[in-house]
Amino acid sequence: MASPLHLSDLASAKNGACIYCRPICFVDDPRQWDDACLPLASTGLWFSSWQISLRDGGGVRNAVFPVGDWDQWIAAMPYALAGRAIAQRAAITDQRPSLDLGLDLGASARSLSLQEPQIMGIVNVTPDSFSDGGRYDSAAAAIEHGFTLMEQGAAILDVGGESTRLDAVFVGEDEEIRRVEPVIKALAGGGAIVSVDSRKAAVMEAALAAGAAMINDVSALRHDPRAMAVAAASQVPIVLMHAPSGGMNAHEAPSYTDPLLDVYDMLEQRIAACEQAGIGRDRLIVDPGIGFGKNLAENMALIHGLALFHALGCPILFAASRKRLIAALDDEAPADERLGGTLALHYYAVTQGAQMIRVHDVREHRQALRIWHGLRGVRPK
Repeated sequence: MASPLHLSDLASAKNGACIYCRPICFVDDPRQWDDACLPLASTGLWFSSWQISLRDGGGVRNAVFPVGDWDQWIAAMPYALAGRAIAQRAAITDQRPSLDLGLDLGASARSLSLQEPQIMGIVNVTPDSFSDGGRYDSAAAAIEHGFTLMEQGAAILDVGGESTRLDAVFVGEDEEIRRVEPVIKALAGGGAIVSVDSRKAAVMEAALAAGAAMINDVSALRHDPRAMAVAAASQVPIVLMHAPSGGMNAHEAPSYTDPLLDVYDMLEQRIAACEQAGIGRDRLIVDPGIGFGKNLAENMALIHGLALFHALGCPILFAASRKRLIAALDDEAPADERLGGTLALHYYAVTQGAQMIRVHDVREHRQALRIWHGLRGVRPK
């Protein structure tokens, strides 16, 4: 369990200690706070305090202080810790550009604003997905469903041809391509921004050729040895999701020392690997991987600490639609009765600055976001 961190503790931090900065205490109206709050990336949200966590020799110590005390805490840190904290602060507070989708649509490339949460609609072209497997497993049904989600307010359509649920049947490259290629081609041809949900390089290549404008890989480009090269050669954004293993079983459960910090560290390492391969951080999106190799307590730790991931300097994708943790909190509700829980989780995520939410039920989430905008005094679009 984490223990309190005091200002005087920082000078004696051991070699190899690591600092983590999380924005907390979000405020309704920054105009009432003068200089006592800071902006969160380009989300329109503001926060008034920091939580810093020091991982030192296997233990974690936490401190909370107002943003006005930042310089005092930085001055007390050893050089290496201070440099890391300053970089995280910049990643959290700096303005973020729109997401370049790498699409040349005639006169100009298309981009996606990160100034408000964007909805990613799920199109499962699969017979065995945990929630809607078999409903849209024909190309015609999936295409119709995709355009329906687009009309309901989805900014992105995430098309997948292989279920990643626990104990799902493995799907070969050829079969996965057969499932998704015509769907992506039709949706992209109809003006949709399409993401391909795959961890296989050959599927990514086929999807990009068919018009996909994003790659969403649950293995964070670890499953397929060629995936990193394919992603680097493309110009599209890449979603790096945390899963404990890049192998066949994405739900393989590890032993976490601290779920929030462990997931942060892994995503930080994958970002570094991408940058080394020539993929700029401005093309990367991070997803903490809710439900993948995590029990209820571990999922809750990630949700409560979600704002920490802004320190990675990438947009956050949050995906909890109809997931098992909702059933764990609500009398084992079946997948088709988890809409209320899904809305609650995604609403919480956007209050922490999540820039994208991946959902099955687009219409209901669009309405929830309109209410959220209204409560903040922002005119819904």
